[in-house]
Amino acid sequence: MDIENIRNYCLQKPGVTEGFPFDEVTLVFKVMGKMFALLALDATPKQINLKCDPERAIQLRSEYNAIKPGYHMNKANWNTLVLDGSVSAALVLQLIDHSYDLVRNSLPKKVQEQLKQYEQ
Repeated sequence: MDIENIRNYCLQKPGVTEGFPFDEVTLVFKVMGKMFALLALDATPKQINLKCDPERAIQLRSEYNAIKPGYHMNKANWNTLVLDGSVSAALVLQLIDHSYDLVRNSLPKKVQEQLKQYEQ
């Protein structure tokens, strides 16, 4: 799965912004100001960090060599996916959705209400 497809997929989600808050090679996607995906643009092959339910994160790591504990992240709650083609595009998109949903659902209720404006 290529970077542009991932970028477009993330940006079509309600309340999402993108930026480079850390450096010029790590593209960060946020929902209402909270990170849910980080793309390492300088890595070969490309990599994406995604938030994940801790139990599911362990399961995915045992099933896929290309899914590892989150690089420079809380290893219990984040995975790094190496985008080498061994993880299907469908699963990558599913895990982006999962990360987005985890972060969205953890937002304060007031912010979740604001987010509903983007969903219409």
